[in-house]
Amino acid sequence: MTILVTGGAGFIGSHVLTLFVEKYPEYHVYNLDALTYAGNLENLKAIESKPNYTFIKGDITDETFINELFQKHKFDRVIHLAAESHVDRSIKDPLAFIKTNILGTTILLNAFKDTWKNNFKDKLFYHVSTDEVYGTLGQTGLFTETTPYDPNSPYSASKASSDHIVRSYGETYNMPYVITNCSNNYGQNQFPEKLIPLFINNIINREPLPVYGNGDYTRDWLYVKDHAIAIDLVFHKGKNKETYNIGGFNEWKNIDLVKVLCQQMDTKLCRPSGDSEKLITFVTDRPGHDLRYAIDASKIKNELGWEPSVTFEEGLTITIDWYLNNDVWLKNVTSGAYQSYYNKQYNKNT
Repeated sequence: MTILVTGGAGFIGSHVLTLFVEKYPEYHVYNLDALTYAGNLENLKAIESKPNYTFIKGDITDETFINELFQKHKFDRVIHLAAESHVDRSIKDPLAFIKTNILGTTILLNAFKDTWKNNFKDKLFYHVSTDEVYGTLGQTGLFTETTPYDPNSPYSASKASSDHIVRSYGETYNMPYVITNCSNNYGQNQFPEKLIPLFINNIINREPLPVYGNGDYTRDWLYVKDHAIAIDLVFHKGKNKETYNIGGFNEWKNIDLVKVLCQQMDTKLCRPSGDSEKLITFVTDRPGHDLRYAIDASKIKNELGWEPSVTFEEGLTITIDWYLNNDVWLKNVTSGAYQSYYNKQYNKNT
């Protein structure tokens, strides 16, 4: 089997690639990544010399390149992870999200369709999406696979659109597909624009911890290695044209999460208890901020036997230890362009 993983040098993609390359030596896994700011081949050092792994640098929005790539390699299956994925960036530059997440997905679907025409036996287009397509929840309730879409940011709207396009190709062309919608991921190798690695980096450097609004926004947190295991299960055992929600059964208000993170960091850095909490700084809320996300992951649990392997506190400890033990990686990814982005996003004086 030849498998194309898009966005494989990114956070989730690198964990999926590592799992597949090491677990399935009989598969040849191709990694297509444009190596934009969040793509980092350092994330794939463990598998870069494996005989069943090949890296290809390229952009999913380059239609000619993608068509030629599919004709050359005849990918049996696609795991589509490449995406612009940060809400804050989507507010400042929505067109980049429209281009990558909608146009890029459609170009991949067309190439897959044209390569196999109507002979889709044992083929699959696996589209990885987000719980943000469902919009926001109140104080109660959970997102299920049948929750109506109600996106509130350019990012979530672009992902909702890509989900719909994938489903339309399944119905119009009878293309086999599965879609998974996941909650907030955390873990090793995550680019520090997202909350947990951002705050780990800021605590290390005694920088302010920018918390939006009053910190009451609630998210469900999923350890990235558990997500990769779930993707493996859906890839091999998921039902054609089905959607599976993947969540961590871990709801946390942002402010409570930050305080737990501060406590663990103080302990690990041998700082006085409460030292890092003093860095918490409440900043102006972002537009269209969703109040609460929470996933009902009972379908994937009941049908495929998946459930998280670690509690949030356990996963957070593993994550913090990784960043503290990989300070060179962290310094490399937070230099240059990252500093410019950070200063602009949080209105920090340069």
